[in-house]
Amino acid sequence: MSKKRKFRLGAFIQATGHHVSAWRHPDSQADAGLNFEHYQEITQTAERGLFDAVFLADSPGVWGGAPETQKRNGKLVHFEPVTLFSALSSVTKNIGFIATASTTYEQPYTLARKFASLDHLSKGRAGWNVVTTGNENAAANFGLEHHPEHSQRYERAEEFVEVVKGLWDSWEDDAFIRDRASGIYFDPNKVHVLNHKGKHFSVQGPLNVGRPPQGYPVIVQAGASEAGRELAAKTAEVIFTANQTLAEAQEFYADVKGRLAKYGRSPDDLKIMPGAFPIIGRTEEEAQEKYEFLQSLIHPDVAWGILKTYYKGVDLSKYSLDDLAPELPNDTNNNKSRLKLVKDLATRGTLTLRQLYLALATARGHRTILGTPETIADQLEEWFNNGAADGFNIMPPILPTGLDDFVNLVVPVLQKRGLFRTEYEGSTLRENLGLRRPPNRFAVKQVDEQLVLV
Repeated sequence: MSKKRKFRLGAFIQATGHHVSAWRHPDSQADAGLNFEHYQEITQTAERGLFDAVFLADSPGVWGGAPETQKRNGKLVHFEPVTLFSALSSVTKNIGFIATASTTYEQPYTLARKFASLDHLSKGRAGWNVVTTGNENAAANFGLEHHPEHSQRYERAEEFVEVVKGLWDSWEDDAFIRDRASGIYFDPNKVHVLNHKGKHFSVQGPLNVGRPPQGYPVIVQAGASEAGRELAAKTAEVIFTANQTLAEAQEFYADVKGRLAKYGRSPDDLKIMPGAFPIIGRTEEEAQEKYEFLQSLIHPDVAWGILKTYYKGVDLSKYSLDDLAPELPNDTNNNKSRLKLVKDLATRGTLTLRQLYLALATARGHRTILGTPETIADQLEEWFNNGAADGFNIMPPILPTGLDDFVNLVVPVLQKRGLFRTEYEGSTLRENLGLRRPPNRFAVKQVDEQLVLV
């Protein structure tokens, strides 16, 4: 009998929480972005809740315009993810760490090196969220006049990922003999020079870090544009996606899983985990009160800032917040899939600008769910059982209390229904996600060549 399919859960830990004004909430940790003890507390809470991983988004530049105009932004400064996770790995045992790093503004060798190091330091719990970066402000930090075009970023990303994987295969798993008697430290036949020469990169190798314990850190991807879906089908093992309705989530799930076969992959090789922003009350009324209080914290300047993010090139000065939302622009060089999601949200009903910014203030287009622990579990289970998700990236409105509520109140309901683990299955992130460990490409090639000779 096959084992019952179970939820995968990630904790998306955005400093003070995901609500745009979370830092103003009395239950939040206002200095969270630079407070290690805060991250330690919430990561250990996620591990107590048996989450697969904690997930950190990141960008190589300040989001949302010039910093001097963002005096109300409580999320502007925060730790670099790999550095933070290296420290957190020493105070945890089972939970995985998915760090965001850019293929547009980093180099394959240094990225491969730091993620291999994180995987060793955490004993096999690292994951890399592959992003091409939608933040146009990043370009000037790297000596560029213009942010590269969307299509160029994805072309570069595909080659980038392949180079990184090749570098992670520099050393075979048993390359290091460390024989004091003979004086042989490693088997020279089990180290491989990559010698990659492509359109975007020329990388010799080998990497000066041994092969990661997981073979490769888990590859995560978040793009949902056409280019993003194709890159995910080819390279990703987890997708973090944003969907508002069951039908949209089912379409995305079927489409991306349907692309795997042409790359020699099976549906189980990829876990699709939509974002979910839960507001949990012991009653429905309490959940609604929590929601309304959070929304009341949004200053009008912040509201207009949210809208201007999506209405680039549109003069909003002639509108009031109670006017119907005008049509959104059709194209962007930033996050194409997110613009489409917001555009669909704005045109699905007859939303006013106020209603639109309130919808975006919670989870930036991800699904907001309100209710009791039981009804929150119902809403997640519906998607899980109907071809829309393999699990969810939970986006607490405020931290630390939003994650406490989910772990203390919702996780026991999921466990009681047999939908979620009661103990970790393994010691690595791959084992807990049910993902296979990739073989070393050079070792496989040598075996294949020997079989041909035979």
